[in-house]
Amino acid sequence: MKTTIGVFFGGRSTEHEISVISASQAMAAIDTRRFDIVPVYITKDGHWYTGDALLDVANYRDTAALLAQCTEVYMRPIYGDYTLYRAKPRLFGSDRLATLDVVIPVLHGSNGEDGTFEGLLETIGIPYAGCGTLASANGMDKITMKMILQAGGVPVVPYVWFTDRQWDAQRDDTVAEVESTLGYPVIVKPANLGSSVGIGRAADRAQLLERVADAQRYSSRIIVEHMVDELQEINCSVLGDCDQYETSVLEEPIKSGEILSYTDKYMGGTKGKAGMQAAQKRIPADLPADVTERIRFLAGETFRVLSCHGVSRVDMIIDRSNGGIYVNEINTIPGSLSFYLWEATGITFPKLMERLVSLALKRRRDLSHKTVSYDQNIFSLGGGGVKGAKGAKGAKSGAR
Repeated sequence: MKTTIGVFFGGRSTEHEISVISASQAMAAIDTRRFDIVPVYITKDGHWYTGDALLDVANYRDTAALLAQCTEVYMRPIYGDYTLYRAKPRLFGSDRLATLDVVIPVLHGSNGEDGTFEGLLETIGIPYAGCGTLASANGMDKITMKMILQAGGVPVVPYVWFTDRQWDAQRDDTVAEVESTLGYPVIVKPANLGSSVGIGRAADRAQLLERVADAQRYSSRIIVEHMVDELQEINCSVLGDCDQYETSVLEEPIKSGEILSYTDKYMGGTKGKAGMQAAQKRIPADLPADVTERIRFLAGETFRVLSCHGVSRVDMIIDRSNGGIYVNEINTIPGSLSFYLWEATGITFPKLMERLVSLALKRRRDLSHKTVSYDQNIFSLGGGGVKGAKGAKGAKSGAR
C-alpha cells in the first residue's frame, strides 16, 4: 500500500505566499508511484482546505475561486486519530475525508515554523518531518537561538535584545546600551520572522529609531546585531537528525544591496523559477577548502546543538576584514526545502522527499519506546495525595 503524505502549507504568516511556492515544489517532487499526496492549505485566517486544485500553483491567483473547488477540513486533537474530517458535516455518509500516515509541514515563519503547528502534530501523535516543537521554537526566535548557540560554543555576532515595551519605557537606556556594546552600523531584526521581513541597517541613532519602529510592527521581541560591513553570506543545508546528519555543498546568495532582501530571495530569479530556487546564487560557493570545511562543521554543530531534525538551512556570515565566521540564523523549514543544494550534493528532490518521510517514521518509532505515562492510577491507592497540593492537616513539618 502507498504511504499517504499530508503536505501542510500557507498559514497565518508574512511568508504565506513563499510557503505555497515551496510546498508546490515539494509536492511536484514526490514520487506518486510510492506515495499518495493530500495537500492541506491553511488560509491567512487559519482555515484548512484540501483538494486537487491546490496542486496547481497557478490557481492561487484567485484564492476565492480556488477555495470554491476545495473542501474545508480539520483534524481532532486526539492522540492516534490521523483523519482529516469535513468541517461541514454531511447529512448522509462519513465525515472522514482522508487518513494520513505522515505529515510534511512546509509552513514558513510564525504560526507554523515556530513550533506551534509541530505541537499540534505531537498532540495527535502523527509522524511528521522536520524539527520538533522545542527545536522549531528555538530556531525561529533569533534571540533564544543565539543564546543556545553561544552556550554550545558556536560563534555568533555580538547582539543586544529587548522587548517592544522595554523600548518604549526605557528607550534612552536601550539606545545607550546598543551604542556602547555594538556601535554603528547595526542591523535591526524582529526576533521571530524570516525571509528578511522587517530587517534594516542603521548607521546612526536616527536610523536606529526608524528601524526599531519598523521591526516593532512584526514582533514584540527585537534583536540588534553588530553589522559586519565586509561580509560574505554563505548558506549550508543539513539533513538528518541531531545524532546523525550530513551537510550539503555551500551556496553564496547574491544580494542587490547591503542586506539580502525579500526581493533578492524570492523575486530575483530567472523566468519559470520561484521560491529560494529563484534567488541569484553561486553553487558551490567559491571558497578555500579549509573555509568550506569550517562552515560545514559549524552548520552541523548548529543543527546538533539545537536538536534539529529533517532538513534545515544554516545561514553563515564571513567577515572578510578578519576571516571570522559566524552563524547568522537557522531556517528549520527552509525555502524550497533547500532541494537545489541537495541536488548539487547528489541527492535528487524526489529522494530528498523520501528521506524526509523515512526520518519522520524513524523518529516516531524511536519515540514509541519512551515512557510518557504510568499504568498505575494513584487515585486507586487511597490515602495520601487526596487532600491537594498543600498537604494534609497535621502533617509533620518537613515531610516529603
